[in-house]
Amino acid sequence: MNKNRSLKTEILFRLVIPLIFFVMVDAVLSYFVTLHYVDQAYDRWLLDSARSLAQEIKVQQGKVVVELPPAALEIFKWDEEDKTYFKIISTEQETLAGDQNVPEPLSPETDWSHPVYFNDTLYGESVRIVSMLVTLNATSERIFIHVAETLNKRRAMMTDILLADVIPQTILVMLTGIYLLSGLNRGLQPLHTLAKHIAARSSRDLSPIPETHVFLEVRTLTDTINDVLEQLTLAIETQQRFIANAAHQLRTPLAGLKLQAERALREQDVQAMKPALVQIQNCADRMSHLTTQLLVLAQSEPINSGYEPHVIDLGELTRKTCIDWVPKALQRNIEISFEGSQEPLYINGDEVLLRELLLNLLENAIAYGHENGNIFVKLENQPVPCLSICDDGPGIPESEMPRVLERFYRIPGSPGNGCGLGLAIVKDIAELHHARFKLKPNTKQKGLCIELCFDKPADSLRMLTQVEN
Repeated sequence: MNKNRSLKTEILFRLVIPLIFFVMVDAVLSYFVTLHYVDQAYDRWLLDSARSLAQEIKVQQGKVVVELPPAALEIFKWDEEDKTYFKIISTEQETLAGDQNVPEPLSPETDWSHPVYFNDTLYGESVRIVSMLVTLNATSERIFIHVAETLNKRRAMMTDILLADVIPQTILVMLTGIYLLSGLNRGLQPLHTLAKHIAARSSRDLSPIPETHVFLEVRTLTDTINDVLEQLTLAIETQQRFIANAAHQLRTPLAGLKLQAERALREQDVQAMKPALVQIQNCADRMSHLTTQLLVLAQSEPINSGYEPHVIDLGELTRKTCIDWVPKALQRNIEISFEGSQEPLYINGDEVLLRELLLNLLENAIAYGHENGNIFVKLENQPVPCLSICDDGPGIPESEMPRVLERFYRIPGSPGNGCGLGLAIVKDIAELHHARFKLKPNTKQKGLCIELCFDKPADSLRMLTQVEN
């Protein structure tokens, strides 16, 4: 498609060209209709001429004769525009009068019960001919009259009628085209106004485009632009919120790192430096952990994520992640138990993000669970794929459950040095996978259960069938 094609030109062509086509079709139809009625009119006059010749045929003494005085013949042939020829013949005497070169019907099966009309050529000119059979009571001879006339009057009348039909229609098409062009200019003016309004905006102005003077058909465009602006605003706000959160959370460990480094520099003895170096290591570990969580948080944002779902085995992923965290759990004498089917459990999701979700849940369970405690990981497939992780720690008060899902929120008095991002990351990843995320008390013993259920089991079954096939 031509990149420089104009919408106005496109609409104008799509309206005017069919109109011109209809005028041309009308002109062709008018030509044949006009030809029919002109032939009918002049054929009647031609037949009248043949009948007038029939009146001059007499039978004298048993012989057929034609009496045409010169004056009558002059009147018969007189015409300002056309030439008239005739021929009268009989079956016994052949040519009785007229020009023997006048054409006759060639078909031997001609029906002579009525006059016969046909077109032919005489002396290099196109002529219209009428032939008729004349029967006389006084003789048994068959007499034929053939009258030919050139087509000048017919053509002149057809031209006049066609011009009277085509010229007004051509003028109508021209006037319609001018009116359409003017109407298109007025109709497209709101688009030009909209373009100028958008061009005059500041790059920071992402407010919705007003639709006060916009046509209904153009609102699809403005609604799409407003949706893009809304998504862009959300992306910018998300980015700004991420930068603000990162700056706020990194400020504290950086300040502690700087403080402990200054403390270590003041000491001369290596042994005296060790407490400060330990604190530096802790600050570095905290910063590393915080940076990792911030990056995962940014990746799990619906606007910024490179989320590309594909078929994964949730059971295999859960088992491997639990095995990877067994050494960390053993440091606190915590046992991780896994319960699930050995058969694959396929879902549609992002393996990297789901692994990070499991890492955060297991890390929280280990960090806040009791020493010598237990962590129970259970995977079910009925009625939908569900993953639950339960610990026997202090749990979370029901009043605090909604708030712990907020970013950077920690329950007052909580142990450890977390930054309050773990459950927020889990919540964002769950929402990205359209999974239901729920916190609830551990019903078997004191502690917390986190449940994650994936919707659309039919899709999971369909994907499983595709993989097996």
